[in-house]
Amino acid sequence: MKSKSILVVDDESSIRKFLRISLEAQQFEVHEAPNGLTGIQEVVNRKPDLVILDLGLTDMSGQEVIEKVREWSQVPIIVLTVQDSEEDKVQALDAGADDYLTKPFSVPELMARIRVALRHTQSVQQEAKI
Repeated sequence: MKSKSILVVDDESSIRKFLRISLEAQQFEVHEAPNGLTGIQEVVNRKPDLVILDLGLTDMSGQEVIEKVREWSQVPIIVLTVQDSEEDKVQALDAGADDYLTKPFSVPELMARIRVALRHTQSVQQEAKI
């Protein structure tokens, strides 16, 4: 069985490295993008199974990334950010994010949320085949 691929879009290299190590330890294939534009290009080119997205990017907001990706893709998006206001959460979820987790975070909780998002995607794909 092919391992699931996850794209990490975060402008902090230390966060990308930490997530890469944590996700690869769980047998995920990991790709990285340091900004929003590269993240969008990676979604187009790599078609990852899931995206982990920071909202505070250097070139555009994570909100804009969600909106652009949602124009043509239903890839699960988990927001992982320090922005923890209710307004930020509501805006990201309304724009099309599937889940929202604030930093600092625990790896077991992130892994559980990834499993839920991937399970949901798998069940939607199976229903589409029926």
